[in-house]
Amino acid sequence: MLIAFHKPYGVLSQFTRDGSPNRPLAEFGFPKNVYAIGRLDADSEGLLLLSDEAHWNDKLLHPRHAHEREYWAQVEKIPSRESLDKLQRGLVVQGHSTLPCHAWRLEPQPEIPPRVPPIRFRKSVPDCWIGLELVEGKNRQVRRMTAAIGHPTLRLVRVRIGNFWLGDLPPGKWRVLTATEIKSVHPG
Repeated sequence: MLIAFHKPYGVLSQFTRDGSPNRPLAEFGFPKNVYAIGRLDADSEGLLLLSDEAHWNDKLLHPRHAHEREYWAQVEKIPSRESLDKLQRGLVVQGHSTLPCHAWRLEPQPEIPPRVPPIRFRKSVPDCWIGLELVEGKNRQVRRMTAAIGHPTLRLVRVRIGNFWLGDLPPGKWRVLTATEIKSVHPG
């Protein structure tokens, strides 16, 4: 079984509490014996997959599979093409060289419902949504990458894993994937 969950802001990618005010996955009524495949930080939102089948960890997380993940990041200021090119070539972040990725400005800018709590708003600093397609997922990687080019991430949403899109699944809701959708997650 493979489950798609739209993880809201302030939710952990684990079933147990960690002492923070963040909510655990146990509060969302998942079937028994499922676990998160990979993770999203509590302050990130979007597509999180869960399964009761151990082979998904290797298929989706091991770097040898170069499994694509797409994120939409709302960043401070409007990044130039040169800044986005730096992301695409890869950066050294905390001593780790990130792999090349695809980075672009989302046009038109997406209309995503406001987050609760809302992001910080600064009247004098514009913001912009960019897309990033990565094949690796180090801890807080997107946030560290955008900060390294001078565009801190205000909000981060994972919208796609493989060829499976989050779509219109509402925050806090989940559903079991169909056989066709499972193939779109990992076509190989």
